[in-house]
Amino acid sequence: IEDVNYIEKVSTPKSYLHVKGVWNAEEQAYNATPKRIGKKILAVDLGIKRNILNELCEVGLDVEVIPHDFSADDVIARHKKGEVNGLFLSNGPGDPETCVSIIEEIRKLSETDIPIFAICLGHQLMALAYGAKTYKLKYGHRGGNHPVKDLSTGRVYISSQNHGYAVDYNTMDKNVAEEAFINVNDGTNEGLNYIGKKI
Repeated sequence: IEDVNYIEKVSTPKSYLHVKGVWNAEEQAYNATPKRIGKKILAVDLGIKRNILNELCEVGLDVEVIPHDFSADDVIARHKKGEVNGLFLSNGPGDPETCVSIIEEIRKLSETDIPIFAICLGHQLMALAYGAKTYKLKYGHRGGNHPVKDLSTGRVYISSQNHGYAVDYNTMDKNVAEEAFINVNDGTNEGLNYIGKKI
């Protein structure tokens, strides 16, 4: 798995708008698109799950899905024009350290004031862009019952997970990011709070 960049195989080849809300089991249909809130995000497809896009639409965001080989300069220019309000870095397969070109584009974006939110692989790539390291978990996190602790409140959330790598928080500059969430089962990092950034 360390030798292949799977993202190139699963990412969308071209940008598109995603407009469906979440699946309504009673109606056996997708919910009608809710009222838009006037905010557009770009969702970088690193292997994104469709329901994540559905949930983003469900809260009223306009969602444009873009390929993994996006240009940070293009995102920055669109943000400056007011076309884009934020960026989402998705989940995806494989070893995050193989994604050298994506990490470089994320590094450029991390130096701006563009709001960025990231999950799973996207979270790992953001940490790598800031100089941290990642590692392969001995036992990957798979399934729908992983307890994640919010270190600011002590509250524990039960989450669905599917990842085999983690950020090594010990390698993160503590002036850059604080550990925000940990996995209760094995103590591994589950989220970071970037200091003075909209990340």
